[in-house]
Amino acid sequence: MLPAEDKETAFSPKSRKYTFGGSALLRGGSLKKGNHVGFVTFLLSPGYYVGMCFAAPEKQLCSFYEAPDAWKSFFATAVLALTVAGIFAYYWARNGWSNHPLVKTLSTYALPHSGWRAVASSINTEFRRIDKFATGAPGARVIVTDTWILKVTTYSLHVAQQRDIHLTVVDCKQHDLLPDSNMPVQFLTIRVASVNPSVKPFDIRLNSSEYGELQEKLHAPIRNAANVVIHQSLSDMFLETFTSLVEMNQTYTVPSNQELDLCIGCMQTRASVKLLKNCQEPHEGECQPCFCRPMWCLLCVGKWFASQQDQQHPETWLSSHVPCPTCRAKFCILDVCMVQ
Repeated sequence: MLPAEDKETAFSPKSRKYTFGGSALLRGGSLKKGNHVGFVTFLLSPGYYVGMCFAAPEKQLCSFYEAPDAWKSFFATAVLALTVAGIFAYYWARNGWSNHPLVKTLSTYALPHSGWRAVASSINTEFRRIDKFATGAPGARVIVTDTWILKVTTYSLHVAQQRDIHLTVVDCKQHDLLPDSNMPVQFLTIRVASVNPSVKPFDIRLNSSEYGELQEKLHAPIRNAANVVIHQSLSDMFLETFTSLVEMNQTYTVPSNQELDLCIGCMQTRASVKLLKNCQEPHEGECQPCFCRPMWCLLCVGKWFASQQDQQHPETWLSSHVPCPTCRAKFCILDVCMVQ
């Protein structure tokens, strides 16, 4: 059991998660302090029972044999859990912490004539560097250095060496809005599995916008086993929404004597959209009739639409109007029609 990571001062040039060094991650007293934190946590339940003895005297909790059965079970379970925690803490502390799970993990990376403290020193040295990648909430920090990948939680620390790991995207969750922003966000869950059987796999979670920064710091590629579509920017997330909305619009039938050319934006796929004023009457509103033939694919129109937006106010994107990339007639999302 380990305490949460020491506080850091961070700055983000070009949105990269650089952090100043600060103090060491694995200090000499970390294991002892971690044991104390865990023991105090298990002490809370018996403490709550003792507090209720004074807060609710009518329950007769001070006399264990006269207390209600539910409270007896609660107190017995709390004392048992505290006893087990104490036994584990004592066992881990024996022989210079050699029985501690983290020490056993670090020992697997130690050279033949060195011990786990040398590995801890190596981690501390890289942790102090300015170029480490760090992300996540205080209770579940993810830290990637040149050699190590670490997950620091309130009661544990997972460590794996970069050269021994396989990383796999196993899940993603899409959230429409965050409490502190007005934009959608995608969180990725990445499984970190080591070829070393002594190191248990663990999962890390991060915002998809940080995925590219994580890749830059890693030496191994990240496999996408779940075939997750990773949105690394706000524009990526907008394009998915833009496409789904356009597919619900009415379609445009191409005249039989008209051939569709390659999209003039990417020159890779056939033109697939036509701009038709559908949102209001022909001479009402901001939108204007567009007389251009189909010249663009849906992806390029979506990218053009996103490029014309105010990047500081993504909540206005879907309701905005932009000029046609060819004739400059204004249109909205309702005016974008798939051709058939």
